[in-house]
Amino acid sequence: MNDQPVIRVNKVSKSFRLPHEKYTGLKQALINFRPGRGESEQQKVLNNISFNIKKGEFFGIVGRNGSGKSTMLKLLAQIYVPDNGGVHIDGSLTPFIELGVGFNPELTGRENVYLNGALLGFDRKQTQAMYNDIVSFAELEPFMDQKLKNYSSGMQVRLAFSVAIRAQSDILLIDEVLAVGDALFQKKCYEYFRELKRQGRTVVFVSHDTGALEEYCDRGALIEKGELILEGPITDVITRYTKILSSSEVQEANEQGISDDGHWGSGLARIERVGITTPSGKSQNEYKEDEPIKVSVTFSAAQDIPSPVCGITITDIKNGVIFQSNTLWVKQPLRDMAAGDKVELEWTLPNYFNSGTFYVSPAVSDRFGIEVYDWAEGAAQFMVTKKQKSHAVINVKHQLTARYEDNQRG
Repeated sequence: MNDQPVIRVNKVSKSFRLPHEKYTGLKQALINFRPGRGESEQQKVLNNISFNIKKGEFFGIVGRNGSGKSTMLKLLAQIYVPDNGGVHIDGSLTPFIELGVGFNPELTGRENVYLNGALLGFDRKQTQAMYNDIVSFAELEPFMDQKLKNYSSGMQVRLAFSVAIRAQSDILLIDEVLAVGDALFQKKCYEYFRELKRQGRTVVFVSHDTGALEEYCDRGALIEKGELILEGPITDVITRYTKILSSSEVQEANEQGISDDGHWGSGLARIERVGITTPSGKSQNEYKEDEPIKVSVTFSAAQDIPSPVCGITITDIKNGVIFQSNTLWVKQPLRDMAAGDKVELEWTLPNYFNSGTFYVSPAVSDRFGIEVYDWAEGAAQFMVTKKQKSHAVINVKHQLTARYEDNQRG
């Protein structure tokens, strides 16, 4: 890795002008217009940010929603211009930020591949040579002669990503694009990340996925409320970030309880409360090493229901399922419930979770697990921090012993 920085961010600040009044149309704007009205205020999104990124470095930028990290990436991509300070880029750069911006919805997927290739600087012959690899990577072979407007948003991003990775730029800016697609497509994207790292390419990666950040990034920066909180080794940055999350985001989400928007189902039962505690009932946001986790779910019957089934699904930040259980699977049937009856269920789980944030979605269904009475998506969340790192789905505390057998030589 070359010690010479290829990206220099020097005392950068950025603000946006926010109007005080919003009009629903031109007529309303004209009626309400008079001198002194329609004022706006400046909202500072980034304040005096400085850091350097060296050639060949995988650099992560992390922060909560609204912290300013995506604005920082757009400043690096020169989509935005800083109000103060400067951004200096040494080398060619490809932003994976607003993928598919150059796509035409009236053209087919095939035609858009050539269009996007041209925008990246490839001539038709070069794009033709890459075409089969692009389509294969995107997993869209049957759809390439359909108009892009008939693609889902996920399909469009997959196609755009598959074209964009052909760019041979010195520096890549990537903003959460790996959230699209199924597990197999995401796996291919991460393989592409590993190849970039092997090639020694310079990558700036914005993500909420602390596991991916820790696996790929060398250093990083934590931005909170527009301020640079920490720049340094990625493990230090992630540790600081998780502390901020555990003291605010998780606590806020759990205190607010289950929103009405998070429910779906027939309504024959209603999930009223989801609790995350220690086995003794102590409520906390963060769990370490050997601390078991108790998940409690309280639901009520809206009308008479025979022997309902209740269960929980725990997912990670990438929406991967980590744990599932219900009363049907564990052969612990619930009794018939009359309208107004309530029941509380408790799951006590050993802490085999990896470091990260996890989301609990409880559900109630009929006795066969077919008709969903109520499902509360992401009703509660908790965090786990462990000293022993792992990139696997679970992180089980274990011991490792090595026994050597000496080769006796005469």
